[in-house]
Amino acid sequence: MQDWLYFGDTAPLPTDLSTLLMALLLAFLCGQVMAWVYMYTHTGLSYSRTFVSSLIIIPITVALVMMVLDNNLVTAFSLLAVFAIVRFRNILRDTLDTVYILSLIVIGMSCGTQKFTTAIMGTGIVTVALTYIWYTNFGSRQRYDLILNLNWNQPLTQVKAFEQFLKRHALNFKLASQSSGGELETAHLSYRLRLRDPDRVGELLDEAKKFEGVSQVSSLRAEDESEI
Repeated sequence: MQDWLYFGDTAPLPTDLSTLLMALLLAFLCGQVMAWVYMYTHTGLSYSRTFVSSLIIIPITVALVMMVLDNNLVTAFSLLAVFAIVRFRNILRDTLDTVYILSLIVIGMSCGTQKFTTAIMGTGIVTVALTYIWYTNFGSRQRYDLILNLNWNQPLTQVKAFEQFLKRHALNFKLASQSSGGELETAHLSYRLRLRDPDRVGELLDEAKKFEGVSQVSSLRAEDESEI
């Protein structure tokens, strides 16, 4: 069984198992580095977690493509034909869906060209990478659990007392927005909170409503927000 795994590629130019594994792992690590760079340097409103995930999988898929082609002109034209079918006959709105399709195409070509070890190792590496992305929620930049909106009916100089109250329930918080017509008028405050215990949101809201100077309390869980 072990010999079959090592010498499973029966193509004219079989790929050595250690070389195959090194290439796929290196592709994964390089994709990981680029994904982190994209995640922390991206600006604007078009950020997409699935696109970040795709940045990790695409190098692995491309590495598989290069191994399957193996300087074979017939295989190269076959790959272009299959990709053209996917591009023009189906509309995939999610980037990660496209990655799945391309990965499976390459794995299928590996099997069709008798590169069985490449297909097995490629499937394993891609599966591990996709599972890692799903399990760690990789690419998400969410840093809070709850958005708390309220009206503050006292001078803004006294809002520190309410923020001391928030510290009892939140590991950290940030005043996201503040609108006020003047020092003595009602101010609308919006906080983003990273809760100590997300299951105790009800207790936080009940205590906030009873706090002197606070009215019109409302909240929104972070997962209720739509993500691009």
